[in-house]
Amino acid sequence: MTTESDITPTAADRHHPLLKLALELGPLLIFFFANLRGQWLVERFPALSELGGPLFVATGLFMAATVTSLIVSKIVLGHLPIMPFVSGIVVVIFGSLSIWLQNDTFIKMKPTIVNALFGVALLGGLAFGRSLLGYVFNAAFQLDAEGWRKLTIRWGIFFLFLAVLNEVVWRNFSDDTWVAFKVWGTMPITIIFTLAQMPLVLKHSLNPETDGEK
Repeated sequence: MTTESDITPTAADRHHPLLKLALELGPLLIFFFANLRGQWLVERFPALSELGGPLFVATGLFMAATVTSLIVSKIVLGHLPIMPFVSGIVVVIFGSLSIWLQNDTFIKMKPTIVNALFGVALLGGLAFGRSLLGYVFNAAFQLDAEGWRKLTIRWGIFFLFLAVLNEVVWRNFSDDTWVAFKVWGTMPITIIFTLAQMPLVLKHSLNPETDGEK
């Protein structure tokens, strides 16, 4: 099994942008719906009651949806983007522990672990003179060295911010609030942050054709 490590998108990525979005958002939406309608799902599919309460039912379906999305990504896109792949591994491990021990702490800490992992990896990579951001995001753009360095620092700090934010939310608010935040809070925050980086991206973007002529 291989993961995509090139900083440029593959032909399949360019041809299926909506599929990529669906594969990333689909499991989260299933998680939100299953937590919201957990009892309704158990009434119609009694076997789900073996998983536990609504949050555990949502966790089980979230795990299944995540694995399915990775399989579809591998078949259709021909590779496993590294960030969803690593996140998927953590989902399966922590989700399984949550259901097995009937302790939702594990699944609640999953975003903390994943975001902290990427944040430390990005900032740590810079300490060794390497910008790993392109490998994480399979970026659709090419930047000069200074652009990658600055963008990596920003994303590294942002990932650590998301890790801390997740800890604050799940430790101080209800399960429903945390699930809603995970789906409807984290994504808008990430989109806004991404858009805010566009001036930097445009300033440091490279033109492959022009560079090839030099």
